[in-house]
Amino acid sequence: MNKKIDISDFITISTEQSIKQELVTRFKKRRKESKVTQRDLSVRSGVSYGSIRRFELSGDISLQALLKLSRVLGCLDDFNEVFNKQIPINIKDM
Repeated sequence: MNKKIDISDFITISTEQSIKQELVTRFKKRRKESKVTQRDLSVRSGVSYGSIRRFELSGDISLQALLKLSRVLGCLDDFNEVFNKQIPINIKDM
């Protein structure tokens, strides 16, 4: 019963796929906490039901559609933090 050791057992490595999956998980949680169905969200946001379904299944969605959905769910301001972190230029910035 030798268990293979995986580096992810020790450190968190962000990948495009892991970030996408976490975003979908948080989105679904927020939608359900808001007691909004996919169909209702579609009507209120103007994003097609199929796009919402595809996003919750695969994580694929346009930025425009994601912003519309975020507005309806009350989390549009969360996007103000994207690309907002300053990149350290030297050790003093750290």
